[in-house]
Amino acid sequence: MENREFEILVVEDEEIARKNLERILIKEGYRVTSVPSGYEAIDKLKEQEFDLVVTDLKMEGIDGMEVLRYVKENFPHTEVIMITGYATVDSAVEAMKSGAFHYIAKPYKLNEVRMIVKQALSKRELQLENIKLKEKLSNNKSSVVLIGKSKPFLSALDTAKQVAPTDANVLILGESGTGKELVAKYIHQMSKRAKNNFIAFNCGALTEELMANELFGHEKGAYTGADSVKKGLLEVAHGGTLFLDEVGDMPLSMQVKLLRAIQEREILRVGGTTPIKVDVRFIAATHRNLQKEVEEGNFRQDLYYRLNVVTIKLPPLSERKEDIPLLVNHFIRQKSKEMEKNVKNITKQAMDVLLKYSWPGNVRELENVIERAVALAQGDVIDVDLLPDYVQMYEVHTFRRDDSDIPTLEEIERDYILWVLKKCGGNKSQAAKIMGIDRVSLWRKLKKWINK
Repeated sequence: MENREFEILVVEDEEIARKNLERILIKEGYRVTSVPSGYEAIDKLKEQEFDLVVTDLKMEGIDGMEVLRYVKENFPHTEVIMITGYATVDSAVEAMKSGAFHYIAKPYKLNEVRMIVKQALSKRELQLENIKLKEKLSNNKSSVVLIGKSKPFLSALDTAKQVAPTDANVLILGESGTGKELVAKYIHQMSKRAKNNFIAFNCGALTEELMANELFGHEKGAYTGADSVKKGLLEVAHGGTLFLDEVGDMPLSMQVKLLRAIQEREILRVGGTTPIKVDVRFIAATHRNLQKEVEEGNFRQDLYYRLNVVTIKLPPLSERKEDIPLLVNHFIRQKSKEMEKNVKNITKQAMDVLLKYSWPGNVRELENVIERAVALAQGDVIDVDLLPDYVQMYEVHTFRRDDSDIPTLEEIERDYILWVLKKCGGNKSQAAKIMGIDRVSLWRKLKKWINK
């Protein structure tokens, strides 16, 4: 356990005892903040989260028990050690029942304090590791966050919301990198099939033979090397959703087999003779103009109509530039958290460069640019020099902005936070989790804007 990573708050109204305790903990390598009263302890806890609070029990005004209750209500994984010169069985029992890690009676031995502090921080570290592990395990099941406030984006999102509760097949159109798979996942999570599998398959990534094997599976002995039965993705997606990415790249012969699966709701495994019933919702996506592909004979018209029950067209990022500040703020927080860095914001100059760039790779390209900037950042702010040269050098002839149109950093942050909060139905805890900040920081920001 590395002591330098831990923050400790010491609450003690006796100056000599407070300074002695502070000196002991600093000598052990911990970062220590000390205050002489419960009132000041609460104020400090409103400003930041500590790994451990060591507090005296008997204090005027707000005593140690009140400090303990405040900590456990707001920071359930922060440990609390109670220290008192008036130790009784009843007070010790009450403290432990209220969530204290340990109860130490004065006069205490230095080695005892060192040992108990180390044990408390070890517990804290283990809890945080467990939380991180659970978050990683649940990443694939986490709610999809679709970010934007521009009219073209909101129009597409509104259609997705309306069609999600139905079982209608959906065709999502848009350039590469516009977020077609993300919208497909959103529709799945908003549907009655959400508890079952969402399976994504890229129709342009495999040969025809491998594609048939992946989608329909095979029977034992269907071909050399087929030593056992294999379920195809259509079977795995039973009861759920199959997302067919770049469906416009699917060979015509495979289109026939897919059409039959959609119409008959059954499949044949490769080498099989017994039909297998499947209950699957189909969401397809492509960057191609499928109507044109139909006219040119490259895509079956009957399959087109089967997939195109409801169409959602995602706008390129160049047509939703007002969403760029929201997306940038989101990616900064996301990538900073993933890389365990402290990058928090972006300069006005860098944001102006991002607003002027054409983004041929759309949202995916923007995400990659921000990820690169966060990885290279030495401080807590992204400036122009952290952006790729091709973005910095880009000159726009059709897009112009006056300085008055450029949002301030505070405006960008405010819009982003209010947008996330609205999407969470006003739930501050959920909003803070999505943005990677604690509830106290969120509360302070909201209070500042309300007072303005």
